[in-house]
Amino acid sequence: MPRFPDHLTGDGPHNPFPGVRVLERRLGREIPHQLGSNEGLDMPHRALRERFGDALAEHVYSYGDAEAMGIRRRLTDQKGIALEAMLVDAGADSLLALTLRAVTSPGDTVVATRGTYPTFAYFARGHGCRVEEVAYDEAPGRLAPDLDALARTARETRARLVYLANPDNPGGHLHADDDVLALRRSLPDDCWLLLDEAYHDFREDADGDFGRRVLPGVVRLRTLSKAHGLAGLRVGYAIAEPKTLAVMMKVRIHYAVSTLSQAAAETVLDAPDEVAVHVEAVRERRERLAAHLRELGADVLPSATNFVGVRMPTAELAGEVHRALLDEGKLIARPADPALGHVLRITAVEDALVPGRLATLERALQR
Repeated sequence: MPRFPDHLTGDGPHNPFPGVRVLERRLGREIPHQLGSNEGLDMPHRALRERFGDALAEHVYSYGDAEAMGIRRRLTDQKGIALEAMLVDAGADSLLALTLRAVTSPGDTVVATRGTYPTFAYFARGHGCRVEEVAYDEAPGRLAPDLDALARTARETRARLVYLANPDNPGGHLHADDDVLALRRSLPDDCWLLLDEAYHDFREDADGDFGRRVLPGVVRLRTLSKAHGLAGLRVGYAIAEPKTLAVMMKVRIHYAVSTLSQAAAETVLDAPDEVAVHVEAVRERRERLAAHLRELGADVLPSATNFVGVRMPTAELAGEVHRALLDEGKLIARPADPALGHVLRITAVEDALVPGRLATLERALQR
């Protein structure tokens, strides 16, 4: 089992501000008179009410529930994930940084795939880690993180953590569950696996048994930004062993998720049928978009996400198309790392399927 950094073992540190909601649960009773914090202020919020209404204004007086109990209980009920095995924070990005703070120390080596979701390496370097990157496994119809190379590099460098996005971003590849488990087994005992599952909800088997499992030595990250449409409010959750989450809580910002964000997340989670319809619509649009581009001769990568990856013949052509579309006011994604400069990523929204919307890309594919 991987260990935690020495300064986080033992009793402390402790969150000095758990918040009123947590205190109420500990005491087993409500605290109606909040006279000792900013939450007791008598700000009328006339301007806020005039613009957004009373419902929003009522959510801005108080700090968010540090334990996000309402969100976690809903996720437990809907997805069967153990309540004590979840920690809610300000989106998957915040959870990436939080995991690095909790399980690595400056100077530690971490391993990732070159060109994968770049925020991981950005945060890792900012934390003082040494980032070792391996190439994608690339072949006709395939652009996938190389699990063997990740494990081999982790062993050779005595890495403390390996990062894997599954489904992958920006390629969209989905590794089988057994392959992910085999990767975990092949890592050094003292190495964590950070499994970024931001696009998990778009998997066909998203509600299967594997999705709710708590894996030793693994921190799994999810988000409500994609399938639940809350990207602007920043809500995500980690799934890990309770002892791992306890250490993450030691280095977490007190009130990272606002009261408003939590209320919105609870509201959307209370409408699972709407989420399910949205996910199905995304999958249908993804397949329509992929089929259209394939008919034009594009090398479309298999995707288990809400986007379609297109591998262009050259990085130069991909850059040309990307710039031309941007000049037209159309933003698609192109990875910043030169290793994937030949890949373009298009989100499966209805706007992408409007005839002529991607005409510049279509012409480039037919050259």
